[in-house]
Amino acid sequence: MKQVAIIGAGPAGLMAAEAALARGARVAIYDAMPSPARKFLMAGKSGLNITHSEDDAIFRSRYTAPDGRLAAMVEAFGPAEIAAWMAGLGVEAYVGSSGRVFPVGMKASPLLRAWLARLGQGGARLHTRHRWKGWDARGALAFDTPEGETCVEADATILALGGASWSRLGSDGAWADILAARGVEIEPFAPSNCGFTVDWSARMLASQEGAPVKGVALSAGGKAQRGDFVITRAGIESGAVYPLSAALQQELAGRGAATLMIDLLPDTEEAALAARLSGSSAKDSASNRLRKAARLDVAKIALINEVTHGAPPKDPTALARLLKALWTPPSPPLAALPGARWTSA
Repeated sequence: MKQVAIIGAGPAGLMAAEAALARGARVAIYDAMPSPARKFLMAGKSGLNITHSEDDAIFRSRYTAPDGRLAAMVEAFGPAEIAAWMAGLGVEAYVGSSGRVFPVGMKASPLLRAWLARLGQGGARLHTRHRWKGWDARGALAFDTPEGETCVEADATILALGGASWSRLGSDGAWADILAARGVEIEPFAPSNCGFTVDWSARMLASQEGAPVKGVALSAGGKAQRGDFVITRAGIESGAVYPLSAALQQELAGRGAATLMIDLLPDTEEAALAARLSGSSAKDSASNRLRKAARLDVAKIALINEVTHGAPPKDPTALARLLKALWTPPSPPLAALPGARWTSA
C-alpha cells in the first residue's frame, strides 16, 4: 500500500486525500496551522457560496489556465458534482435568488466537520502545527513542529499549499521559495478575485465610504458582469467587480492600461434616458436632475460627481451617454491590488 503525504489541509488538500483514499493509499495530511481549512471556515462566516447554478458553458468560462488543465478539471467536477458531493456528506445544496449555491444553513463548519469525519473513518491522519520546510539530505519531507523538527518519508507527495492571500489563515506563499530553490519554475503570485484601488476624494469618502452601488453593469476586456459593488476606503470591491478581475489584470499586463466601463442604468436604453433628461425642469440642480429624471440614488449621483469633478454634462444626450458608460483606466498593480484612478469620460 502506497503512503501519500498531503501538505496543506484546505479544501484542495482534503479533496486530494479523498481521491488518494479511494485508490487504496495510506494518507497523512500535514498543515502548519493549529486547525484545518481556516480560509474555508472564514469564507463561510458570511454564507458559504460554494458554487453557482448558471449555465455550464458560462460557468466554465470563468476559469482560465495557460494549458487548459484547469478548464478540464472544472468540466469534470462542476456545480452538479459539488452538490452531489455535499449531499454525500449529509448537507443539501440551496440555490439563492442570485443563482449562487450554498449549503443549507449557509455555514461552512457543519460541512467541514462531516468531511473531516469521513476522511478519518477512511483512515486519513491529520497532523496540525506541521510547517513544511523542504526536504532533508535523504529526501524525506522535513517539518517544523512544536516538538522540534520531524522528517517523513512518503511514496508520493501532494502539495496543496494555497497562494499568498491571507497569511494569518495559513496562505503565506512561503512554499514558493522552497520550490524555487529546487529549480521549479513558478508563476508569480497575483490577485485573483480582488478589488481595485481608487484615489477617492475626501468628500467622496466622507459621504459614501461603505455604500453599495446597486444594479449596475460592469465590463472590461470583452467580459461583462451585472450586479453591485461597494465603495471602500481603498477603492471598489464586491460581487460585480470580482468576476472581471482576471480580464482587467490581463489587459493591464498586456498594454499597461485597461478600461473599466460602468453602466449605471443597464435596464434603460440611452435614447429613453436622454428623453427623460430632456423633459426635466430647467430649474432643477444637477443632482435633482439625476435623482428625478435619471432616477439615480445618492451613491450613483456621488459617483458621477466624483468622475466629473462635480460638473456633469448639461446636454441630455451627453449626460445619458455618460450614465451608460462611466469609465476609469486602472494603472499597473500597486501592492496586492491593481490600482485605478477615476477620470472623466
